[in-house]
Amino acid sequence: MVKLRLRRMGKKGQPFYRIVAADSRSPRDGRFIEEIGTYNPVKADAPVELDREAALKWLKLGAQPSETVRSILSKEGVMTAFHNSKLGK
Repeated sequence: MVKLRLRRMGKKGQPFYRIVAADSRSPRDGRFIEEIGTYNPVKADAPVELDREAALKWLKLGAQPSETVRSILSKEGVMTAFHNSKLGK
């Protein structure tokens, strides 16, 4: 099963995350299929760069987002677009 989850980057005490589509059996920082965005919680406004089309593609293919990625996608409006596409709106 494919999961949308965070991959930790950066040095100790300064985390930086990449949002990736990865096999659920692979380790957190291990092999991934595609990178769809970045998230930097150290900055004051916690900037998120996201490829919305890639995120929607993976959600439509059945990828399950982790709780943190689900909240990031909700804030960016991707989950709303996904639910509207499922309902045919």
